[in-house]
Amino acid sequence: MSTNTPSSPLGAATPASSGPAPDQGARGVVAAPRQPARPDRPAGRRRGGDELLSIGAVLAFLRDDFPEVTISKIRFLEAEGLVEPQRTPSGYRKFSPADVERLAYVLRMQRDHYLPLRVIREHLDAIERGEAPPALPAADTRPGPLEEADRELTAGAEAATGVRLGRAELLAAAEAGETALAEWEAYGLVAPGPDGGYDGEALQVARLVAELGRYGLEPRHLRAMKAAADREIALVEQVVAPLRRHRNPQTRAHAEATARELATLSVRLHAAMVQAGLRARP
Repeated sequence: MSTNTPSSPLGAATPASSGPAPDQGARGVVAAPRQPARPDRPAGRRRGGDELLSIGAVLAFLRDDFPEVTISKIRFLEAEGLVEPQRTPSGYRKFSPADVERLAYVLRMQRDHYLPLRVIREHLDAIERGEAPPALPAADTRPGPLEEADRELTAGAEAATGVRLGRAELLAAAEAGETALAEWEAYGLVAPGPDGGYDGEALQVARLVAELGRYGLEPRHLRAMKAAADREIALVEQVVAPLRRHRNPQTRAHAEATARELATLSVRLHAAMVQAGLRARP
């Protein structure tokens, strides 16, 4: 990654520039956070005339435009290979203007366009090759929570059929690390089967948890979602339990179909309520 180029295809102002660059707009190339005005911001060491910042200084800089960003989020993006800061002999991170530019691009694509990390990485790879990143969908064509819920339900039903993954395969498919998976399991978000493998539904959950993590939501934040899901499961079981105990095979099959239908309705209701709640906020 080049870090000493005065201007970048990302089109973003950096801490070493004299002012903010205009938003490039049409192709999804966006401006990074505006130039900080405080003269007392830590300067770090310089390389090729570019100012190097500590992670704390990068956090303060980014928070001008991204108030929700945290040090944990920056470290996570580094672990995912989206940015590669230098390290001092004592191990401290030092971020160049190009590093800050990349971080701002990632955060903006997540916040404004809801792009998953995999797609953002493709954008950055294209930019590094000197190509224009893929065009972004118009705001009014993005699916809402209800449409996304339907898509996930369809994907989950397809994934659940015949899929069996080992631990390493699950980690690769979910683009996650061993530490993350261990934490998900500790919170009951993902669980292996009796044979130690994972089915398609576990993969789907792992991918969704990983995506939420890229927005700074950690497993501890998802305990409420897990508790709500457990309560919904109990409600579904309450309805279909008498059917499952029936001796007639057709009635038991009807119980399974009813459980799937109730689960679908529950997820769609949750998505609709979230969508309505967000629209009601000023």
